[in-house]
Amino acid sequence: MASALRTMMRPCGPVIDQDAAARVHEALAEGAGAVAVQDEALWAALAPVFSASPYLASLARRWPAMLIQVLDDAPQARLETILVETRALQGGASEVASPLRLLKAQLHLLTALCDLGGVWSLGEVTGALSRFADEAVRAGLMAVASDAYERGRLLIAPQPDNPVPGLFGLAMGKHGALELNYSSDIDVSLFFEPEVLEQAISERQDAQTFANRVAQGLSGVLSERTSEGYVFRFDLRLRPDPSSTPPVVAAPHALTYYESVGQNWERAAFIKARPVCGDIPAAEAFLKALRPFVWRRSLDFPAIADIHSIKRQIHVHKVDEGLAAAGANLKLGRGGIREIEFFAQTQQLILGGRDARLRARATCDALDALVIAGHLAADSAEVLKDAYARLRHLEHRVQMLADEQTHSLPHDDARRAAVAALAGEADLVAFDARVEALLKQVNALYGELFAEDEPLSSSFGSLVFTGVENDPATIETLSRMGFDDPETVCSTIRSWHHGRIPATRTARGRELFTRLAPRMLDACARSGAPNAAFTRFAVFFSGLSAGVQVQSLFLARTELFERVIELMAMAPRLARFLSRNPSALDSVLDARFYMALEIDSGVSAEIVAEAAAASDFEDAMNRVRRIQHEQMLRVGIQVLGGHAATITAGHAYSDLADACVRALAPVAMNETLRQGGAFEGRVAVIALGKAGSRELTAASDLDLMTLYAAAPDAMSAARGWGADMVYGRFTQRLISALSSQTAEGRLYEVDMRLRPTGSAGPVAVSVGALGDYYASEAQTWEFMALTRARVIWASDPAFEQEAASAIEAALRKGSEGRDLAGDVAQMRALMERERPAKGFWDYKHARGGQVDVEFAAQFLTLRDAAAGGALVTGTMEALATHGADPVLANAWHLQQSAAQLMGAAFENRRDPDDEISAFRQRLADVAGQPDFEALKSAIEAARRQARGELKRLLGRAGDGLPSL
Repeated sequence: MASALRTMMRPCGPVIDQDAAARVHEALAEGAGAVAVQDEALWAALAPVFSASPYLASLARRWPAMLIQVLDDAPQARLETILVETRALQGGASEVASPLRLLKAQLHLLTALCDLGGVWSLGEVTGALSRFADEAVRAGLMAVASDAYERGRLLIAPQPDNPVPGLFGLAMGKHGALELNYSSDIDVSLFFEPEVLEQAISERQDAQTFANRVAQGLSGVLSERTSEGYVFRFDLRLRPDPSSTPPVVAAPHALTYYESVGQNWERAAFIKARPVCGDIPAAEAFLKALRPFVWRRSLDFPAIADIHSIKRQIHVHKVDEGLAAAGANLKLGRGGIREIEFFAQTQQLILGGRDARLRARATCDALDALVIAGHLAADSAEVLKDAYARLRHLEHRVQMLADEQTHSLPHDDARRAAVAALAGEADLVAFDARVEALLKQVNALYGELFAEDEPLSSSFGSLVFTGVENDPATIETLSRMGFDDPETVCSTIRSWHHGRIPATRTARGRELFTRLAPRMLDACARSGAPNAAFTRFAVFFSGLSAGVQVQSLFLARTELFERVIELMAMAPRLARFLSRNPSALDSVLDARFYMALEIDSGVSAEIVAEAAAASDFEDAMNRVRRIQHEQMLRVGIQVLGGHAATITAGHAYSDLADACVRALAPVAMNETLRQGGAFEGRVAVIALGKAGSRELTAASDLDLMTLYAAAPDAMSAARGWGADMVYGRFTQRLISALSSQTAEGRLYEVDMRLRPTGSAGPVAVSVGALGDYYASEAQTWEFMALTRARVIWASDPAFEQEAASAIEAALRKGSEGRDLAGDVAQMRALMERERPAKGFWDYKHARGGQVDVEFAAQFLTLRDAAAGGALVTGTMEALATHGADPVLANAWHLQQSAAQLMGAAFENRRDPDDEISAFRQRLADVAGQPDFEALKSAIEAARRQARGELKRLLGRAGDGLPSL
């Protein structure tokens, strides 16, 4: 070895730490290494190594005799000796742990010197590391099995070629391809055949528990750090769905997993898999059974696109200026090792099913095979192979500094200079330039090879969601996109790729999601509230019972998808609505979805027809709910998008509620008559409050009243119910039809408290009782409420007119014998005491808010009713009809505009000051204001004017109302 180093070893860079080299020199001189330190040519080759690498220097100082032994033997002979000694280890875990660690230290000295000196090629270096890993894993498993046998848990004495019958390990990743890097962890997937293992273990434990203990023991032998270091970091996460499966997976379960929900990146992982330890025949049988999963002879276009996605998730084009050497991730970064590996593996997956020549485990072998098969130009392959070797050499030198599992060049100049020295570079500037040129070369060629593909990265950077751990570049991308917790976002998306939600449980669903994911994340970033948008999308997406149709829709209608994400960011109500009613998205395929709300789309008639065609009461409820949900989505999106004017939106929401009542009232009546028998009588449903004035928002309840007429002695045919019972049952049925939760959700909350006598009286009111009540008992506020009463359904047209006439008659006498202005002022003062405004954004109760304007409209209506003034239910119409000052209409319109948007966006009261800027601007836009601050100023001024005008209308009675 020493002679080989003298003659073959390339000189490293300068001695950058004289003290470190001197300490090694001293340790060798004190030991048996006097000859080595006196050999000037040899020491000239060794000193730069130990001055640049604290890790190698520590090994040499601690075990100088080990270094001399490495130097004395021929490199290949020393390697074979290390492997033989590893293979010969005997005893339990505690007995093999120490010698394994010393053998690993010796191997590291050997491979480092052979690598740095150019004595071994890259393949020989990685092969030596991988062969030792094989022997270490086998020795560790044999030791753990020996312990289990000594304790009576394993009934069969362990044999070197099969320590635990039925249990086997597969070397995965670089270990499987014999490409381990210098400080690599080793990826091993452990499996067991239950029937075989059960015969080999005691009855005190089940096979799964025993297998898990073996994995735990093996990990301890290899990974636990002692005073002598560790052997390998042992990674079991390349097993099926590692977050939800035990460390050792039953082989039948694993095969079922791969056949049903296995992903293309897992197919890529198995390209490199090979049996490494345990029951080797069982391992070979398992890999044979997996061949149809890994090597598919025929692929459809979506599957090919999904395979290509493995590489297209890497961002080819620069995110910022240039590719800097400082901090460059040689494995996962742009222009790094992964880009070369991804190219080779994706071509293997697509073509290897029909061409077995392409099934090479090693990356460079795969590139050569692609050239031979005519799928890659020879010059491109040579560039990639040369770059691969140079990147791997650099990776090894980074890891030799401190034996850390890192792939990034240090940011610190001094540490990066040490890497440069190990690479034979004395000039850090020149070293950095060469590294940057190499990374750019790989990244550029990577982009050229796949320029025709749809990118699955982002303008912000790479978005890679393959594998079992979060990709560092992707975490950085998500941080740049504005996500506060990129780790959670990344883990969530990878879990979706694993098929853990219904939307991605099928292969087609996962293929579609691969394309959808980057678009979704980009849309979240552009929304201005990426965290809220993603969280709400996650709830919606996780709740889908299936995902192919919705994802296909989003991919086909990208503008709709981006709008949905944007609205989810600013409108939790919409997000929650879609989570509860994802099928409502089907309506976007209907051309009527995009029609202006002012145009009659025929939906109201469709709702009534659907209910009439239902097979029973519940079927009618569900049919109406499905259409109502679609239309609520339609109106909500137009409101949130600023495409629907204030009054138009109120009319649209109200017309939809009217249609639901008109559809379900006959069904409720039929159900009542089915139970009680035929009945002679008539009934109408009256809308009150905002339903009556056609000013509903997405957040509004329905204020209703039922009015009936029947002969005093009328009785139902079957049960002998009187009119109050029949129409009380009808009312209860109608309320249930509107408000009950069914498989399709609910429609509205229904409030009956505005009927005569309120919650204390019967739920259905006769026409006579209505007239009597308003003639003798009703208070002024009840007449005010009645000004918005509107018949929305009646059992026959004649009774519809009769009910309307009864309401009109009551209103015409509403002001008789009353101090109308005083009562209105008193009522407003009482409301201000009992229900004060909850902050500036309480549109309803704020002084000068909606209640003030509505009270003014109702006062004017009642004041003029006795003289034959027009009776209209809408606030704006009433103000215009009765000649109110425009300041009232302005205040109402301004605040109703904001209320419409707030109602569409939020389920509970929210403060717009706390919302994202995009929502605040949208709020200003719908109210016709240039910006949010202007909106607040406009509302404040409008309220001051509205309160002043209400006080003026009420005259002296209004003096007691405080001004703004």
